[in-house]
Amino acid sequence: MQKITPCLWFDNNLDEAIALYTKLFPDVTILEKTQYGEAGPGKPGSVLTATFEVGGQRLMCMNGGPYFKFNEAISLFVLCEDQAEVDHYWNGLTADGGEESQCGWLKDKFGLSWQIIPKDLGKLLGDPDREKADRVMKALLEMQKIEIDALYSAYYG
Repeated sequence: MQKITPCLWFDNNLDEAIALYTKLFPDVTILEKTQYGEAGPGKPGSVLTATFEVGGQRLMCMNGGPYFKFNEAISLFVLCEDQAEVDHYWNGLTADGGEESQCGWLKDKFGLSWQIIPKDLGKLLGDPDREKADRVMKALLEMQKIEIDALYSAYYG
């Protein structure tokens, strides 16, 4: 078991979030769910907490109500193999009210920030040829969803 597990605070829509993440990611495992009882403060029988693993990362989530909101200071980083995988996660997480941002960042409809990043990005940005790396950075800064072919076009000039 992980010693440290991030805990995400949802506004009474945790079941909906788990349904979305289970649909998008092929390897979600629900490890535990607890429900509110008669003592509240949530509706008895509704989900209080859920612990699940996605991509090998354990997350604990709770339906805590409207008191705290997600912000960009914390995001979930998804390393993608290719453009099809970038497109899959990007489209799925921005659907039904998600928001696109810049440089591979987005917020899902629950307000949780994600980074959808192709594995080649680090290699291109870290190239010792600073002219190539700078061209990639300039192209990246103009993107919302990352387009791998456009990064390589910039890289090769």
